[in-house]
Amino acid sequence: MKTVEMLESNVRSYSRSFPAVFSRARGSIMFAEDGRKVIDFLSGAGALNYGHNNQEIKAAISEYLDSDGVVHGLDMATPAKVEFMETFSSVILRERNLSYRFQFTGPTGANAVEAALKLSRKITGRHNVISFTNGYHGQSLGAIAASGNRFYRKASSIPLSGTTFMPYDGYLGSAHSPADYVRKVLMDESSGTDLPAAILVETVQGEGGINVAGKEWLQSIEALAKEVGAIFVVDDIQMGCGRTGEFFSFEFAALSPDIVVMSKSLGTFRGNNLALVSGKAALNLYWRNQTLSQQVRRLGAFMRRRLDAIAHQHGNKFAVRGRGLVCGFDCKTTEIAEATSHRAFKKGLIIERCGPTDQVVKFLPALTIDQETLGQGLDIFEESLTETLNSARAS
Repeated sequence: MKTVEMLESNVRSYSRSFPAVFSRARGSIMFAEDGRKVIDFLSGAGALNYGHNNQEIKAAISEYLDSDGVVHGLDMATPAKVEFMETFSSVILRERNLSYRFQFTGPTGANAVEAALKLSRKITGRHNVISFTNGYHGQSLGAIAASGNRFYRKASSIPLSGTTFMPYDGYLGSAHSPADYVRKVLMDESSGTDLPAAILVETVQGEGGINVAGKEWLQSIEALAKEVGAIFVVDDIQMGCGRTGEFFSFEFAALSPDIVVMSKSLGTFRGNNLALVSGKAALNLYWRNQTLSQQVRRLGAFMRRRLDAIAHQHGNKFAVRGRGLVCGFDCKTTEIAEATSHRAFKKGLIIERCGPTDQVVKFLPALTIDQETLGQGLDIFEESLTETLNSARAS
């Protein structure tokens, strides 16, 4: 780590939270140079849904490289791109009666969000975008303008405009309907809010604290977008590719977004051919039947039961939220969440935090994790939380 501290910019995050040099990884386990074995509940912030160095996917990449396949071809046509689109269309889209076209964007999810917003503005001729409290869509200027967190917004160092924020489902409490509020503002000619080019939403807010939108709220927002002539955009970057149990996180609500933004576990960088090869392999391996979806639901229920039980042991002063294999354990304070995460890493678990003040511990294991490893990671979290609370009481 001395080399990192001496030579790398201070603009780094995960290497500070998890100070180790990781040399190998397989499935849900990472191996540090000092010999430590660590369970990974971060999964590349959702980019590694199928685990580290998945053998079948790695074999497909090796075969492609051995054949001297085109690795970098910008957006030129290649067999890798053609086969990926054909596979995605047949395995994912046709099975769901969807007819989307593909747009391959730049190297990050933020670039994909930017492209969606640019396209929405071009189509509608409008400028305003409706986004939601606690939303997170990336750190490029257009994407961060649509993100709610003050810490990230402040880092842009320039005024951020072009976005109107509305309350996400549950933000105002159970006594209020945020969907009715959004409707009132957009339908009132004197509300001071311009009609939007796009309404941008996550079905589960990952960085925002694992806030889960309900079916009726999502359907109301989609209907409102159509009513006011806005493009309805679902950011499925972290929650797509099976994270919630279905391939698309919006399937449970029977939504038909105008634009779906995907990245991370699907692959990125303007149709990078290695990502296309691995993406095709993953689709064939996991999405031609319901086995993975059923596993995600089963393991997700197991994880939720364990976390609910942990919260109950501590008098239900903590909250648990989530869908499928993504859960948030709201510790209510930054200090408890931070200390618990640090203790967990020392005991052999990588787990990050999220929420407005990083007060939520975020569970994002690989979808391919086995129940034994998942249980071991949950055991470490439980031990770490208990020690943190005991230490706080002792002081």
